[in-house]
Amino acid sequence: MKLAFSTLGVPGMPMPDVARLAAGTGYHGVELRAHPEEPVHPGIGADERARVVAEFRDAGIEILTVAGYVRAAQAGPDEPVLAGLRELLELAHDLGARHVRVFPGGGEQSPEEADATAARRLAAAAPRAADLGVRLLLETHDSHRTGADAARVLGLVGHGSVGAIWDVMHTWLGGEDPATSYPALFPHLGYVQVKDIASADDTTPLPLGEGVLPLTECVELLSREGWDGWLCWEYEKRWYPQAREFPELLAPGREHLLRLLTDAA
Repeated sequence: MKLAFSTLGVPGMPMPDVARLAAGTGYHGVELRAHPEEPVHPGIGADERARVVAEFRDAGIEILTVAGYVRAAQAGPDEPVLAGLRELLELAHDLGARHVRVFPGGGEQSPEEADATAARRLAAAAPRAADLGVRLLLETHDSHRTGADAARVLGLVGHGSVGAIWDVMHTWLGGEDPATSYPALFPHLGYVQVKDIASADDTTPLPLGEGVLPLTECVELLSREGWDGWLCWEYEKRWYPQAREFPELLAPGREHLLRLLTDAA
């Protein structure tokens, strides 16, 4: 498995610094938070996109994902959501990223209505994703927290250019154990987001291995099943400014993940 981290852990950090940080701490790639607060978002132009590509290429670091904030299931008309998906797909293509992250965001809708809305929009965007060589990934999150929730939507879409991100915190918070999450997500799985927290009531990010999330079980399961994709550490520093600084945790976190992988082998 390859290791990446999300720039949610280093809010506002310039892209050259992100690339150097990844290379210096032994990670293979990064998930770029695509938000106007950040250096990379759909509003940047062609020259800036080309500079970002060159910076990561020179550092030997892959841009794994453009992590957008489109909510595929949100109530309202389709076109603003589809426009947001198109913008993110174009950005990912220009950066050479494999994936675009989207949220469910079903809100107060019934599960059936939210499923149908998200599936309709993702299916509509799937041909463009295929043309660009980018995969749309629905993260286990908010209204669709578990693997079973995400799998309902993805089964309705039925397109290879639409898949899932397994956020191990959200499936755990949803009461779903890894042995249930993995089979539900496996046919659609793009990659796995790892993290750690103190408890369901305190989701302040912790160094990997210092909290309650079933990371050992997840890695053992993935290894046993022969899955060889990416593990991406999403450390939510942006939402928890009191959390420890992420750069100092990256190297120990990598060592922890490598130990889990070695033990699982």
